[in-house]
Amino acid sequence: MNKIFVALGNFSVRFRYVIVPLWIAVIFASVAFLPSLSSVVTNNNQNFLPKNSPSIQAANLASSFQNTNDSLVEVVVYRNQGTLTPADEAYAAQLATAIKAHVPTIVKSQVVALSKDQQAEQIEVLSSISTFNDVKTVTLVDNIRSEIAKVSAPAGLQVHTAGQLATAVDSAKTNGSNFNATQQYSIVFILLILLLVFRSVLAPLITLIPAALVSVMAGPIVARLTSVLHFQVSNITQLLMVVLVLGAGTDYGLFLVFRVREEIRRGLDGKEAVRFAVSRVGESITFSAFTVIAALLSLVTATFGFYKGLGYPLAITIFLMLLAGLTLQPALLAIFGRAAFWPSRPHKTSPKNGLWGRIAAKVITRPVLTLTAGVLVFGSLALVSIGNKPSGFTSSTSVPANSDSALGNAALQKHFKVGAFNPTQIIFKFNQPIWGNLPAVADIENKLSSSKEFSSVQGMFNLFGIHLTPQEIYTLHSKLGNPSLLPPVEPPTVHVPKPLYEAFRSAGNYVSPSGKLVFFNTSLSAGDPGSTAAIDSVPAIRALTTSLQKSSGAVASGVGGEAPASADISAASNSDLFHIVPLVVVIIAVLLAVVLRSLIAPLYLVVSVLLSYLAALGIDVLYFMDIKGESGLTFVLPFMLFLFLLALGEDYNILVMTRIREESHLMPLKEAVATAIGATGSTVTSAGIVLAGTFFVLGVAGGSGSPQVQQIGLGLGLGIVMDTFLVRTLLVPSTVVLLGKWNWWPSKLHETHAKLETQEQTRSQRAHPDSSSRPSPAPAS
Repeated sequence: MNKIFVALGNFSVRFRYVIVPLWIAVIFASVAFLPSLSSVVTNNNQNFLPKNSPSIQAANLASSFQNTNDSLVEVVVYRNQGTLTPADEAYAAQLATAIKAHVPTIVKSQVVALSKDQQAEQIEVLSSISTFNDVKTVTLVDNIRSEIAKVSAPAGLQVHTAGQLATAVDSAKTNGSNFNATQQYSIVFILLILLLVFRSVLAPLITLIPAALVSVMAGPIVARLTSVLHFQVSNITQLLMVVLVLGAGTDYGLFLVFRVREEIRRGLDGKEAVRFAVSRVGESITFSAFTVIAALLSLVTATFGFYKGLGYPLAITIFLMLLAGLTLQPALLAIFGRAAFWPSRPHKTSPKNGLWGRIAAKVITRPVLTLTAGVLVFGSLALVSIGNKPSGFTSSTSVPANSDSALGNAALQKHFKVGAFNPTQIIFKFNQPIWGNLPAVADIENKLSSSKEFSSVQGMFNLFGIHLTPQEIYTLHSKLGNPSLLPPVEPPTVHVPKPLYEAFRSAGNYVSPSGKLVFFNTSLSAGDPGSTAAIDSVPAIRALTTSLQKSSGAVASGVGGEAPASADISAASNSDLFHIVPLVVVIIAVLLAVVLRSLIAPLYLVVSVLLSYLAALGIDVLYFMDIKGESGLTFVLPFMLFLFLLALGEDYNILVMTRIREESHLMPLKEAVATAIGATGSTVTSAGIVLAGTFFVLGVAGGSGSPQVQQIGLGLGLGIVMDTFLVRTLLVPSTVVLLGKWNWWPSKLHETHAKLETQEQTRSQRAHPDSSSRPSPAPAS
């Protein structure tokens, strides 16, 4: 295999002036002729659920009332002081008509409710645009807002869009700016770290340029392949692509640049140093990338579409980074040669032990103590991880407080209270129209209202504080007909008190036109529908709903909204975690066995990463739940923490272990460990700081306004720091020393070190003969 990388090194150096312009041309072509990644991003987590999930089945049940793919935008018209005037109400009706007339794809636009305090009216706008088409929904919401701006409102009247779709649009715009901020801040951070590491002007740029170029090129290529490989991309995937290519790509660059500098210091000229470095670390970089790619591709077996959406895009990105790391980066290093490290001047010197060499020297003298202490610390942190509870992706905190949707949601919550912004829907289907069976429906509403799971319930008998009896509903239906067909303004021929008319007309939002489907909007006692407590309450809510379905004679029922969707997402995520973890472990163990030519080393290397993963999860529980007081870790964090620590942690394992193996051909194992750690310690720590730093940037810049993204960024960053500074540089070397020759079994190197150990024992016995070989003292006279 070494011959392949020798040839690759020769190729990259020989054709360096062809490789660089070719890469630049490909990048320009991909940006110019392929779609942008943002055009294919979808932000609806429920869209990633399996079709047999209960929340999806509930959405399908409700589709006879409203197509689940249709987009619903709420518009709230309100006054902060005083009640609405007749002119205000006329404006609301005019606005609803204008939106219907001037905004394309609008199916329905009408005033649906007047608040109990008479300070606000609610307009529902329904569009045939799919709620899962993120590009068109942004245009839809922007068009509605433009129409609001065109229709002149009475002085002092406030008008804002609200609801989940408007919130998602504002969140997507925030994520777009966060994407750019993450990319820019990551590049600045990495450059600063590399400047400190190399104390050079060009070396940091040469290390970073391939990763930066791939981050530009990868987006359009992934966007084009979505229609070929049939996968979806979320905004978190978009952010992670930037972090992963800049973090992991810079790591691969550091592997090569550090080795080139080392070989120059050994006396080779620039081009020969590049050739030799590629022949040695090319294998490490390749297998490091393969472990990440293999782990990511295992996600295509996930049931949760969000994880499937991570697999292909991130694997494609790493593959592109591997190509750049083995061709573009060596070509750049060959072009600049020694000048790459200017103003420092690497010249021929004898290898220095360095800080990590001195640390390794102490570790190999006390391997049992080091390993025992490490296992105790990591084991204790791993036990803390048991306290983790999953939380969802709450939407109410993911947009700036002064955004249009945030203001609209606040107004809905203030004036309409129950489930106005983010309701949990309870749905029942009957064989016959419910107008002849109203007492049974009223009984459902009463039992829901008396349940401890709900803080309030709104249905056709309790409309914004106006209570109607079954008899009143029956009489109004007999007199007025289908409530969904009533005009916003009561006709002069109808003699019904205005509050009753408005209340009955609003009932059309809770009963389907056929009269066979009934809705109840609820607020959960557990609080925010995306919280851990709300997710935990879903099984009890579903059990209660099923019980009421049976007692009322309904033929079907369901629970819809963020809380049940989050519960289903959490369940799918946990299921994927348990079946993908063994698959990833086996794949990576096989790759380690191939690159290390050993069946023993992969076992403890994988165990070390698993222990590191559980310890990192424990640290995240301590920080986010115990210190910051958050209700739980976002449901994707344990899965992503495992994936990235296992895959990226093995990058450092491969670099360290392949160097130990290389040195073991030249010297005894303890010396090989000290030499290898001394040579790679700076590389691993620098790479770990860069990778952890990019995740920290994601948490700070990319997570602005989103606690969940903050958890992902900061949680992964903490895990990588711990893994880099403790596991790779302390625990793994001590394990290698303790196992001795068995590290390399069954390769020839095992036999070589078996002989070396025998020779060393012989020399030790000759130097320090035991008491049994010494002559006995003469007896006392």
